[in-house]
Amino acid sequence: MLRLSRLLVSGICMVCLPMIAHTQSVTDSMLNELNAALAKKDQYITQKQQQIARLNQALLQAKTVKQQFDVYASLFEEYKSFRYDSSYYYAKKLQVLSAQLNNPLLIASAKMKLAFTLLSSGLFKETLEELNGINVQLFNPIDKSDYYFLKARCYFDLSDYDRSPDYSTRYDPQGITCIDSALALNNPGTFRYLELEGLKELRTGHYTDGQATYISLLKLPGLTPHDFAVNACCLSYIYQVKGNLERSVQLLIGAAISDIQSATKETVAIYQLADILFKKGDIDHAYVYIKQAMDDAAFYGALQRQVKISSILPIIEAQWITQIEHQKKLLYTYSFIITLLVIAVVVFAWIIFKQLKKLRIADEVIKAANITLQENNRSLEELNQNLSTANKIKNEYIGYYFNINSIYIEKLESFQKSLEKKLSSKRYEDAQTAVKNLNLENERQQLFHTFDKVFLRIFPDFINKFNALFEPGDEICIPEGQALGTEHRIFALIRMGIHDNDRIAKLLGYSVNTIYAYKNRIKNRSFISNDDFEDRIMAIEAV
Repeated sequence: MLRLSRLLVSGICMVCLPMIAHTQSVTDSMLNELNAALAKKDQYITQKQQQIARLNQALLQAKTVKQQFDVYASLFEEYKSFRYDSSYYYAKKLQVLSAQLNNPLLIASAKMKLAFTLLSSGLFKETLEELNGINVQLFNPIDKSDYYFLKARCYFDLSDYDRSPDYSTRYDPQGITCIDSALALNNPGTFRYLELEGLKELRTGHYTDGQATYISLLKLPGLTPHDFAVNACCLSYIYQVKGNLERSVQLLIGAAISDIQSATKETVAIYQLADILFKKGDIDHAYVYIKQAMDDAAFYGALQRQVKISSILPIIEAQWITQIEHQKKLLYTYSFIITLLVIAVVVFAWIIFKQLKKLRIADEVIKAANITLQENNRSLEELNQNLSTANKIKNEYIGYYFNINSIYIEKLESFQKSLEKKLSSKRYEDAQTAVKNLNLENERQQLFHTFDKVFLRIFPDFINKFNALFEPGDEICIPEGQALGTEHRIFALIRMGIHDNDRIAKLLGYSVNTIYAYKNRIKNRSFISNDDFEDRIMAIEAV
């Protein structure tokens, strides 16, 4: 059961919360519209004054007293909810002109207009005196209805002003009686009938019926802004009593907008709106609207409204000042915190800058070290490559060395045995002949042939790379039947790492000058400079 209740509450919340959020959004949108209307209030007042100026021009052109009466009546209509002193002035002028015209109906009409002005300014006793002095029988049904409605308003306003059961029990029934008299003069469903019926239901506490009546009334076509504002205020009060505060506020906002756009200064909508918003905790809007309500009351000259507004204006203003002071303190606190944060950011930025500077220096050092390391690596790679080549050459020539030596040792042993045999048998002439027959040049050629074979196995591209150092046609030719020419052998020995001319001369069986001459002739024949020639020879790679 408990779980079911929780699920039910959860479901209701899920349904209601979006509706509440939507209602609040509508209210906020309407408040923005009201603020926009307030920002343009001077334009609406200017439009009203322009209309009044046109009527004053028409007054100058009025020729007869009746024409003047009609223009004064129009001026009264413009001023009756705009400025009390002007409406009072034109109501008095209408009384004078109606007396000149000696028209009882116009005299009664002028008294009605003066009574309306007196009621709007809070002069209830004077209003009743004027109304009681009117011969109602002169009016047609519409004017009679207006008369009873105005008189009912006077009794209701008296009851609200006194705020005492002793007097409200006297004035409210009199007002209801006047409403009943007016209702009898109107057809059901018309604007005036619904307005009278709604006011009666409101004053008698029949709020549900009154709500339906005012909703029907506000749906009628052709309502003036002032008619909408007055009846929207009444419906707003019913919603407020029934607990629908958001709808009450929305109606008051709509009424206040209509009052501003019609330049109506005799209004209660914006005052009631400020009161409700203050109670809801919306101090900012409440303060703006209560100030506007006081400005309107002062502009119109409604003393009772100024007194009523003055009862809550200081409270709202004090709360607004307290809120402003609180906001200032928060602003100072936030400013202090932001200042600290800025200082902290600056300090951290300075620290980071210092660290970045150190990092840049370290980065430069690392980059330099990397460059040096890369150069060293390249040198090591080159050295390793050279060592590898030298190692390969060494291995090849160690084998070549042992092979040659073994061959020559075998030849020497064979020659030694042959010579010993001949000497032991005292064949001296044969021994001498064997020594003479020893061919060293042939042995040297065998040595060169073996050297050429081993060298070209290590450097198979040597001939091509060597010839590439000469212009086409200037290449060094290899003698027929040989792997390398003398010039090639000289530089082959240099590639093997033997750079000493004396040593090269001994190995090849030439003089030092001959070797020097060969080298210079070859270098001069190449398009490579003499200083770089041997380096290019050393750059030839082994397989």
